[in-house]
Amino acid sequence: MENFAKILSKTDVQKRLSVPTKYLSSLPSFNGDRAVEFQAMDESGCVWAFKCSTRRKRHPKPVLTKGWLAFVACKNLKAGDKVAFYKLKNKCRTATHVCKVRVAKQVKIFGSVFGHSPIRAP
Repeated sequence: MENFAKILSKTDVQKRLSVPTKYLSSLPSFNGDRAVEFQAMDESGCVWAFKCSTRRKRHPKPVLTKGWLAFVACKNLKAGDKVAFYKLKNKCRTATHVCKVRVAKQVKIFGSVFGHSPIRAP
């Protein structure tokens, strides 16, 4: 079951991934800090390091920054594509949180969106 999934916006693929606040509790624990680093493994087994941070103001608005744009470039993601994060149990009990990340490309036929197709690992 996915912990967090989102259809990507233009801002998500050009600057940072804005995480809806309702998913804040499904992210790794911030332990009182404004940021947390975690790793996510993609479909091909590649491990990506991400940093999720929140604003200092009242509304936390979590965003993924560090590592996100490199991931977007490698996967050739565009606005309209989908990303989903899944928490994995950390059997090694290391300090780093481990997740699985999956992406799906938007499928359009004659300009109409028909859904999303998963990107298969080579």
